[in-house]
Amino acid sequence: MAKTSSVEKNKRRIKLTKSYANKRNILKAVIKNKELPLEERFKAGLKLAEMPRNGSAVRIRNRCEVSGRPRAYYRKLKMSRIALRDLGNKGQIPGLVKSSW
Repeated sequence: MAKTSSVEKNKRRIKLTKSYANKRNILKAVIKNKELPLEERFKAGLKLAEMPRNGSAVRIRNRCEVSGRPRAYYRKLKMSRIALRDLGNKGQIPGLVKSSW
C-alpha cells in the first residue's frame, strides 16, 4: 500500500486540474495564436505562469485505484500489476485466467 499522503496529494492535484482546465486552455489558445499581438500573448503567458503548478494535467501521477501504487500501472484497468494479479487469483476479474504450463 502506498503512502496515504501521496495518494491524497494526487487526489488534490486531480481536483485542482479539473477546476483550472478551462482557464488554462483559453490562455494556451491565446499564447499559440500567432495573429494576436506579441504583448497580448506575453501577458497571457504571465497569467498562465501565475496559476498554481498543481493545476496542470502533467503533474497528475497515474496510481492504482486498489493499492495506490504508482509504478507498473495498466491504464486500461486503472490498477497495478500486483493488484491485477491478486484480484485475478481470487477470480474477481472476469475473463482473466491465470496461465500455467
